[in-house]
Amino acid sequence: MIAIVVAAVFFAGMGIYGLVLPAALVRPFGIVASGPDARNEVRAVYGGFGLAIAGLLVAAALDDGIRRGAVIAVAVALGGMAAGRLIGALRDRPRAFYPSWFYFCVEVVLGGVLWFAVS
Repeated sequence: MIAIVVAAVFFAGMGIYGLVLPAALVRPFGIVASGPDARNEVRAVYGGFGLAIAGLLVAAALDDGIRRGAVIAVAVALGGMAAGRLIGALRDRPRAFYPSWFYFCVEVVLGGVLWFAVS
């Protein structure tokens, strides 16, 4: 249960940050979200998605009937994000640990903890 709550807080934080400060959220990646369409995209993908996943995890924490499926879905999504970062790293070879490898580690650890929490 603790893993689910921690993951929900992580996604809620990302979601709120993405909605309120979209340009700041992507800046560490070298992305400039200067126009309204770019900020809207960040708000949708990081903000809306983050809050939706946080809500799903809260529902999973409260409802035994959906817990296993919801948590596995989030764990698999985190695994997919980590895999995408790994493929990108093999292609583009980021030099700094932050932000790419840092978030890779967060996704692997959080996804693994969630996976094992319901296994």
